[in-house]
Amino acid sequence: MAERRVNVGWAEGLHARPASIFVRAATAAGVPVTIAKADGSPVNAASMLAVLSLGAQGGEEIVLASDAEGADAALDRLAKLVAEGLEELPETV
Repeated sequence: MAERRVNVGWAEGLHARPASIFVRAATAAGVPVTIAKADGSPVNAASMLAVLSLGAQGGEEIVLASDAEGADAALDRLAKLVAEGLEELPETV
């Protein structure tokens, strides 16, 4: 299983708009991805309610994981999005 550990770059954490941006990117990744707090249970990264339920705060470590073929590239893109706290989806997502 491929995984990436990354700190949330959005000051407000994964709430409302940042969560929406992340979920759209996770859906577009084309592989199933889970997201979890470093010490928590993984949830579906393509589910807005699941991502919001994490309550991930800015600067907090999260774990992105997938066991699908091609997961490494998808996880790299999602990790970059989360770490940099991007306000728009990059064209590469």
